Amino acid sequence: MRAKPSIALLLTLALAACQSTGGVSRDGRNTPYGVDARGDSVDGLTVGHRLMAAGEPELALKAYLRAASETGITVDVLSAIGSANLALGRLGQAEQLLRRALEVDPTFVPAINNLGVVLMERGKAGEARVVFQQAFAQDSGQTDSIRENLKLAIARTESTVYDSPEAEGEFRLVRREKGKYVLLTQL
Repeated sequence: MRAKPSIALLLTLALAACQSTGGVSRDGRNTPYGVDARGDSVDGLTVGHRLMAAGEPELALKAYLRAASETGITVDVLSAIGSANLALGRLGQAEQLLRRALEVDPTFVPAINNLGVVLMERGKAGEARVVFQQAFAQDSGQTDSIRENLKLAIARTESTVYDSPEAEGEFRLVRREKGKYVLLTQL
């Protein structure tokens, strides 16, 4: 007689498992507790931009990848993923992604500027200067950060001419007579 209560218990559990609990949405994806699956979601790019502004590049990268899966690989998405990789210190990946973004749209100013930043970080000040000049021209000089980046790139490229190790010690100040000095060089 013990078999009847266990069969009744199994049937009850099987029927309970078939009921909809709201944990799975209509399209089969899991939704977090308290989220309306029928509501509109926020764009992944918007979420990623907010996370970048909050100093969370790893989470922003995930949001940007979600945006890529939802909207496709656009210049905005490539630039955003490249920027997140830049913030994470992944300079090689960031450079590749930003160059791909510029292949899609060579006039996209955020990608041009961020490529310049990557090049500066990698020690390629000369190439970064050219890239910042392009960004400055495309932006018509309206963005302060691009202007500052260009100034920094110009300063670094010009300072390397004068601060090179070969230039050190080439000039000597030699006293010839009382109160007369001569500047000598080894040219």
